[in-house]
Amino acid sequence: MADIGGVNSFRSFARSWRRAASFAEVIPRRPSFVLAPEGEAVDDSSDWDMDDGRSHMDGSSEHSTGHSRQHLLRVPSLQDQGSEAIAAEFSDGASGALLGGSPSTRSSIFDVPPHLAAADVIGSHSIRYGTINSVRYRSRPSVNYDSPWGVHDEQIDPEAAAMAFGEDNPILVKEVKQGDKVVLTVEGQSTLPQSVFNSINAIIGVGLLSLPLAFKMSGWIIGLFILTLTAAVTAHTGKLLGKCMDYDPSIVTYSDLAYIAFGTRARIIVSALFTLELIAACVALVILFSDSLSSLLAGFATATAWKCVCAALVLVLNMIPLRWLSYTSILGIFSTFCIVCIVIIDGLVKKDAPGSLWEPARTHLFPSNWLSVPLAYGLMASPWGAHSIFPSIYRDMRHPHKWERAVNTTFSFSYALDTCLAVVGVLMFGDGIKDAITSNILRMSDYPESLTVVMCIFITIIPLTKIPLNARPLITTADVVCGVHREHAHGAEAAAQSSALVHGVRALIRVVVVLVLLGISILFPAFDSVCAFLGAALITLISIILPISFYLKLYHKEITTRERVLSWFLLVVFSILGLVGTIWTFLPKQLVAA
Repeated sequence: MADIGGVNSFRSFARSWRRAASFAEVIPRRPSFVLAPEGEAVDDSSDWDMDDGRSHMDGSSEHSTGHSRQHLLRVPSLQDQGSEAIAAEFSDGASGALLGGSPSTRSSIFDVPPHLAAADVIGSHSIRYGTINSVRYRSRPSVNYDSPWGVHDEQIDPEAAAMAFGEDNPILVKEVKQGDKVVLTVEGQSTLPQSVFNSINAIIGVGLLSLPLAFKMSGWIIGLFILTLTAAVTAHTGKLLGKCMDYDPSIVTYSDLAYIAFGTRARIIVSALFTLELIAACVALVILFSDSLSSLLAGFATATAWKCVCAALVLVLNMIPLRWLSYTSILGIFSTFCIVCIVIIDGLVKKDAPGSLWEPARTHLFPSNWLSVPLAYGLMASPWGAHSIFPSIYRDMRHPHKWERAVNTTFSFSYALDTCLAVVGVLMFGDGIKDAITSNILRMSDYPESLTVVMCIFITIIPLTKIPLNARPLITTADVVCGVHREHAHGAEAAAQSSALVHGVRALIRVVVVLVLLGISILFPAFDSVCAFLGAALITLISIILPISFYLKLYHKEITTRERVLSWFLLVVFSILGLVGTIWTFLPKQLVAA
């Protein structure tokens, strides 16, 4: 049953969810490559132009578009490589042999690309990260040595993958024969529907719950304009990231783009921004959890006590392997969509104000106080923060030339959902709207009790499924800094890694990370302020300013004057909006009349 639907079967979707859950990262990682078990190389010389294999990094002055150019990488012929270089196989599941050929003759992503060969942000990151490995899985039977690469024709064994790479998912590559040459191309595994789902799962978050408050601050005209503008611009920058990924086939992540465009310092800055983004997202989820339960169970426990409960639950969930935890990501979209539906149903069930769609509350066309508009901008920018993993989603696509369709579908769905909740929320409560629309619903007794309980369940599910996933890159970074990450285990080090001390340090790291999130949520208890900071400072930088900057730098010789002017205009406008919005989040609410 799980395989019904072929490439879009439930099993394929589940694998895609699992891969997408590992895309978020703080420190740049050098990926391992796995030769897809396809047996004979595919003779594709009639459909693939040999010059398409060159990229800007190879000195090519021409930039070709379309899927025929995607990720083509030239390597020596099989005869040139010899049997010793290609006969290596897994021992206990994996081996680390590079594909053959001397350094002078190889030209592919299996050499260390310039941006990946640079020093890590954290110098002692991992021995394995020092080499890009092209490894081959061995299925449960034996390896088929009749295959040119010694690769079995059966499907990859997921258990072998888990043993070989832990929580990191390797990048699959496949062979394409062109005359007497064999070209290796990155083999995307996700279909268009799977890529759309992963993108929606990344972009839909709890930030939309504060959109009614943003509309109350900005009024109908300014609110709809800002929300539409941020959606359109972030969709545009999402497409720009896809174009930037085509610049060089060895680019895999957002950090790679930063290094290619601006060097090592840019990669360090991006890592710092990712850290802040993940922390802010986790803190917002903790606050939402505590505020919701304290509103529903008023008098049972304080908001701080509920934050401690959330921290304890997250600490337990952090012990679950990522390969199991990633499957819960589907609950995020489902719960968010159900919350929006419950809000609409409650508005239709209640016949009189406040909280009714039949008797709308008093609203404003323009801001009642213009000083609150910068805060409204931050709140409206917060739902559009998925660009940090867009490059990885792009590289995981079976057909990257469909990326623009994926972006259009993702942002159309998200914009419709966000606008619907914002409009419904401000109509129901007007000036009485709280920092999250759910707080208004939970504090009123006029709605069906069953719907209120179900909403509270969904609200608690979202933090408990998203916080462990968002915190995992932070934990991994701390493990690397402390030298206890599992990828350090090689030979004699493996024995040391299994010591009680190392396990104790890992457990302590997880406790400390959760305590830091708990402390920040107690120190900054306002859900709307955290979301506004996330949108104005971090989303503006990661989702708008940096993608445009990458594009201007990488394609400065090719873009038209009109496109250049538009890009610089967007950079200036959103730099000002982001700066002012960030400052406003730290001002007293009485001062900005929020």
